[in-house]
Amino acid sequence: MTHSQGRFTRSGWACARRVSAYALAAATTASMLSLPAMAQTVDLSKWSPEYVKSIAGTHTFDTNGDCAAVVPADYKGKVSYWYTGPFEADPEIAHKVDKDFWEAFKAAYPNIETDIQSITYNELLDKFRTSLLGNAAPMVVRLQILGGVEFSAKGYLNPLKPEDVGYSSSDFWPGAMKSVTYDGVPYGIPTNNETMALIWNAKIFKDAGLDPENPPATWDDLVTYSKTIKDKLGISGYGLVAKQNAGNTPFRFMPQLWAYGGGALDEAADSPSYTDVWVNNDGSKAALQAAVQMYVTDKSAPTSALTNTQAENQAPFIAGQLAMMIAHPSEYARMVDLSSKATGADKAVADEVIENMRYGLIPEGPARRAVVFGGSNIHVVKPEYVNGGAYDEQAVKALVCMWTSPEWSTKLAWTGSNPGHLGGFTTEWMKERLDTIKFLDVTTSMLPNGIPFPVLPESPEIMNIVIPDMMQNALTGAMTVDEAVNDAAAKIEEIIGGF
Repeated sequence: MTHSQGRFTRSGWACARRVSAYALAAATTASMLSLPAMAQTVDLSKWSPEYVKSIAGTHTFDTNGDCAAVVPADYKGKVSYWYTGPFEADPEIAHKVDKDFWEAFKAAYPNIETDIQSITYNELLDKFRTSLLGNAAPMVVRLQILGGVEFSAKGYLNPLKPEDVGYSSSDFWPGAMKSVTYDGVPYGIPTNNETMALIWNAKIFKDAGLDPENPPATWDDLVTYSKTIKDKLGISGYGLVAKQNAGNTPFRFMPQLWAYGGGALDEAADSPSYTDVWVNNDGSKAALQAAVQMYVTDKSAPTSALTNTQAENQAPFIAGQLAMMIAHPSEYARMVDLSSKATGADKAVADEVIENMRYGLIPEGPARRAVVFGGSNIHVVKPEYVNGGAYDEQAVKALVCMWTSPEWSTKLAWTGSNPGHLGGFTTEWMKERLDTIKFLDVTTSMLPNGIPFPVLPESPEIMNIVIPDMMQNALTGAMTVDEAVNDAAAKIEEIIGGF
């Protein structure tokens, strides 16, 4: 079958963004109203730590059988694949699961030859760009959640949706499907989804006269808690992150911006057009003012926030000098690791911090509770850009089907993410993860509140440069809050000019 036939056909990119976004929202709503039997067993309206635990281990899947219905098990062919697999610093279980997958794929499809490259996170995008320019790309690539839009916009990727490999779009989070849709056309399938949570030190809360087992319910409460901790104990309340040109900054500030009703563009809207600039609306101003309140007025955030990434919050947190921060479930394991390297009095403090470490939902704002919807997606490259022009559609489908299955999207996300396929939450492997990864249930429960960054090729520039610059301008006093948000709005309008 040639690339112009079957499910992986070409598609035009002429739809207007606004119309396309509305079409996507309508399609998503329709799909959620007609869920297949499997998806119906996962009730997104009940999502909570308790619900996540209750459905884990309730279903089994025949991955090989399901994928054999898409591509026969005796199919003979070849597939090439680039992704970021486990490296030396990753835990042993990540290496084991990766090895198990390729052994399972070989057992399911013994006649499909695989050409696999595992490329580091920081190198993958540049290497992929270079390969496309030289028509030397792999058939399949797995990229960070925003990585694909650049290549879809440039026409490098084939349209791809779950239905192409035997699943339903309703088997995946609506927010995840939004992240792989450009100009109304799906160009990938979510493999794993990531959300973060609020972490706090219960002992610090107690010492400051706050309820040690209950985090701030709203962002306004967080500002108050942070000030109380600073005033009573003389330590930083909230680990504000505001480093310029750093992805950590928008991942921690955008949930606050969205919660107050703001945004960079209208990405927090139910049907975003990605053409309306929200960064200077009242909600965005309120969120930025709250950050200024903590950093400038109350001085309850670390003075180093202007140059901090999340990594710089870890040392004061394990030392008992920082009360709250936003991070992944893997942060607990990181604290345990830091404690293991401490000695003497530092060791005693670190152990006490770990004993008092708590995870909870990110606070609500006047508009919503929000978190950045992260993770990765799998994509199919157009044949004309594949190395040597060799392209095997059936082998591609077989690989994508297995990788995005309930079983493997759960196992391959083992160390710190969540399965892309909703069925993965009902598997025995999800139950094992919940039993062994502390606080995973809390971060998982944030998924319904996930908002993807604007699905635009320019989104990295907006999020990693414009948003941090806006924060810096306000926090340093170089601009007032009004001036900072208006400056950011002008920059975003210039970046997306012509839409």
